[in-house]
Amino acid sequence: MATIKDIAKKAGVSVTTVSRALNGYDDVSEDTRKKIKKVAEELSYSPNAVARSLVSKKTRTIGLIISDINRAGAKDAFAYEILCGINDRAGELNYDLLLFSTNPSKQMEKSYVSLCRERNVEGAILSGLRLDDPYLHEVIEQSAFPCVLVDIPKTGDNVAHITSDGRLGAAMAVRHLLDYGHRSIAMINGHDQAFVSKDRLEGYRDALRQYDVPIDDGLVYDGQFSEDGGAEAMYQILLRHPDVTAVFCASDLMALGAMRALEKLGRKAPEDISIVGFDDITIASYCSPKLTTVRQDKYELGYQAAQLLIDMLDERTDNRKILLSNQLVVRESTRRV
Repeated sequence: MATIKDIAKKAGVSVTTVSRALNGYDDVSEDTRKKIKKVAEELSYSPNAVARSLVSKKTRTIGLIISDINRAGAKDAFAYEILCGINDRAGELNYDLLLFSTNPSKQMEKSYVSLCRERNVEGAILSGLRLDDPYLHEVIEQSAFPCVLVDIPKTGDNVAHITSDGRLGAAMAVRHLLDYGHRSIAMINGHDQAFVSKDRLEGYRDALRQYDVPIDDGLVYDGQFSEDGGAEAMYQILLRHPDVTAVFCASDLMALGAMRALEKLGRKAPEDISIVGFDDITIASYCSPKLTTVRQDKYELGYQAAQLLIDMLDERTDNRKILLSNQLVVRESTRRV
């Protein structure tokens, strides 16, 4: 069986260079890396992960901990796109990825540190956590395992976070409606244990203030980030606020529910009410009418989260915060009044 010494001899480089090239370090030139990988393939080199971890004291394995995976989330594929981004970057840097599904009751039974130790992961990315999840408080206080939080802006010595600018994105969505002449604008938000809900609510308020439109918190309803929740919130808005001409939804899934509620009542978007979503899930460009929304790059969230965590593990960065930008995508669900 070929060893890295064999590769080094044939490639004409040092053993250290071979090791760093195969382990994804960026201080090896791309030409040298390609040459070493080609020689490794020619020699049918296959690293022994167990032996490698015993020598380096590293498993080169990271975890992705996702809270509350369920079938209802299949339609928006949010977690899946983040997973794809994480998996691709981890693979490019020669790290393995373990997926853990959790919920608050599981978190009470097994701590974050215990989970990482049992599965031999060096660090973890946590996505979908609620602000009241037990793990959230634990990861901020512990220092044994580096972690990256997705969409929760908490940092520490071993804690970093990545999110897209939901406040600015929400403000863009509501400004679009205001530019179209709407002044009675309701909001269907998520729930009060999601940071992005608080962020997008502030963006909604920012835009109203900018246009000197009075803020009425009675026009804000929670839709629990679900299609059914969006539909129920839309029913309440139509019942209690018949003067509303536009609705900003903090997720596309809730926007789809809102449009479904309109349809069941014999009304339509945008003829009766303009609707704007948030996320730009795949179905947003195929539904009828096609949904005006705020696009956030879910794949890039995952990709950059993996890069940030691995940079922390390799002590290559002091950065503990990444903020991605969003883009307003105007389609058919909004109109001028």
